[in-house]
Formats: sequence, structure tokens, C-alpha cells
Amino acid sequence: MPAAQDLVRIREVGPRDGFQNEPEVIDTADKVRLVEMLARTGLRRLEVTSFVRADVIPQLADGPEVLREAEIPDDVAVSVLVPNERGLDDALALRERFSDINVFLSASETHNRENVNRSVAESLTGLEAVIAQAREEGLRCEGVISVAFGCPYEGEVPPAAVFAIAERLVAAGCEEIAFGDTTGMANPAQVREFFGEAFERLGGVELTAHFHNTRGQGLANAFAALEAGVRSFEASFGELGGCPVPRGATGNVATEDLVSMLHEMGHPTEIDLPALLDCAREAQRLLGRPLGSHLLSAGPVVWHGRGASPPGLTFPTGCTGNT
Repeated sequence: MPAAQDLVRIREVGPRDGFQNEPEVIDTADKVRLVEMLARTGLRRLEVTSFVRADVIPQLADGPEVLREAEIPDDVAVSVLVPNERGLDDALALRERFSDINVFLSASETHNRENVNRSVAESLTGLEAVIAQAREEGLRCEGVISVAFGCPYEGEVPPAAVFAIAERLVAAGCEEIAFGDTTGMANPAQVREFFGEAFERLGGVELTAHFHNTRGQGLANAFAALEAGVRSFEASFGELGGCPVPRGATGNVATEDLVSMLHEMGHPTEIDLPALLDCAREAQRLLGRPLGSHLLSAGPVVWHGRGASPPGLTFPTGCTGNT
């Protein structure tokens, strides 16, 4: 079990996974500004956009423009999502603007067909070609497996089937595998057992946890993954995001909520939490509606005289402290 002080790596996926689920098109200039704000919070990994067809996800039709215009520090690893060889070809026109690609498929046949209109086998064959080409271009590749903890159409997804997909992606050249709880069906006991087996079967590959908060268990699942040894997570500022297939699958775990929990537990992330909260507040203002992030409502925990017994807790204005 890694020490409590081990650095936790977080990839911010809000500009892609979050924005793509917003019904009203966000102005390109606003996207660029939010990406630049996020890139200056101490985040070291940032998923900026995807190269999916514009008619499929109109919100990200300006992805190339955002990628081209955003000024991102050199120490931030920029990634883009690519669905297929055509998407990679489009992305490579801006090769100097990113270092990583993320490829994706679902662990269940039904969700994969609903999402990309392919069987799992067809997706794997196509992605193997994408990964090979990307590696030739010197790009780092992450394979993302959706509905890894349960499928809303098929129910339980056998972990062995998920790991078999992961092993194919690793053999193709992926250096990182992300397991997505795409519709929030995971529970902490399941997550702990899952990652315990994942580390045994996929040793030497970076394993990443991607949880959604659809049923309110996102942070509990992140804690279980942390206990199992995971030190790489994906999250979305403001709890933006969700899954367009099926309806009702709400947002990702809020990055600021995850960072707050990790810092309180003594796990460094290199992320400036107040700066990250500013990003979430700006997104909330821009979208004109309350976002699901807990820290946006309550603010970070503030302890006075840490180490005293018991420490005093500062409550936000208007909070009585009643239980």
C-alpha cells in the first residue's frame, strides 16, 4: 500500500467531458478563457477537447480553435479525445498543441453500440490502428473503458471482461488505462476489489479511476480506489459532465471536491484549491445555473489551530452548525 503522502495525479476533463453535455453552445472565447484558468491552477494534466464529428457533438465543433488559441504552460500535459483514425488525422493537424491522446470504448456490447454504433471487437480493432499511428507520432496513449463497473443496459459487467479489453489496449501501446463508472453504478467495496485485481493483472501500467456522482457515491468510490493503491484520477471542475447515453447519467466527480478530500487526507496534488474553485465559480456564472460541486456551496474546510483537541471548524455565513 503506497504511503499517504504519495502524489496523486489528476487529469481535468471538464473542457471536454464537461462541456460536451451542456445544451447551450458555449462561446469559443469563454472556453479558451476557462481552459487557460484551469491550466494555471497547478493541474498537470488537462483534456482540452475531442475530435469527434461536429454533427455528433456540436458543442465541441470549435475544438481545433480552442486547442489552437489557448495559452497553456509547457508543464501541463494536454490531451485530446479521438474516436477513430479519422479523428486522429484531424487532430494531427495540430500535433504541436498536445502530447497525449485518449481513446475510448465501452466494456459492454449494448453501451458500445449505443455510444459508437460498433461492437466491442470492432472498436478494439479500430483503436489498435489508432494507437499504433499515435505512437509513431510520439504521442502518449490512454485507453478509457466506459461502464467498467456496471452497464445501465446489461447490468453487471464481469471484471474479467473489462481486464481483457484493458490487456488488448496495453498490448496495442496504451501506457495508461482509465476505468470509467460512466453512469455512477459503482460502490466502494466493488471498487476496492476491482482495483486490487486490476493491479495484479495490469502491473506496470498507470491505472486511472474515473467516477461519476450520479448516485452520490463518487467521492466514496474515489476513496476506495485510493485505498486500493490508485494514484491517478480524472475529474471535472464544477461537477460538469455526464453521459449522453442513457439519459439521467449526471456529472463527473467535481475536481475541487476530490482535491479537497485528498488534501485533507494528506495526499498532495500540486493543485491550488482556491484557484480551482475560482474556475468552478466562473463556469457556474457563465452557465447561469448552480453546479453540483459541494465546495461551490459550502467552501473548503477551514481549521483553526490544527492539532488542537478538538479543532474549531469555521462555518460559512448562514450555516448554524446544527446537526
